[in-house]
Amino acid sequence: QVQLVESGGGLVQPGGSLRLSCAASGGRFGINAMGWYRQAPEKERELVAAIISSGITNYADSAKGRFTISREYAKNTVYLQMNSLKSEDTAVYYCHVRYCAAYGCTIYWGQGIQVTVSS
Repeated sequence: QVQLVESGGGLVQPGGSLRLSCAASGGRFGINAMGWYRQAPEKERELVAAIISSGITNYADSAKGRFTISREYAKNTVYLQMNSLKSEDTAVYYCHVRYCAAYGCTIYWGQGIQVTVSS
């Protein structure tokens, strides 16, 4: 069982920055991918950024050049540094973890954290 605790959301003005954190407890050595999704009102949940065990990252086009995902293995924590924020980045952001064991892989989601970009 993996538990996820997200932090770092809030209200920021356009052009500002925020850093989201997601700390995973349990299953440290089975986590082979971590990432962030977001869901805006009346829209589907979408991938923002992900990082796999090898360090390879993947970003949505909307995030490229502005967001950076990183993972601190010692703390089993994934970060999303968001710069040059726009109003369209307003959404609930969800941490996403893929945990794999001998029986297969399981996806875990955080509870979600609100990011609001507004003047």
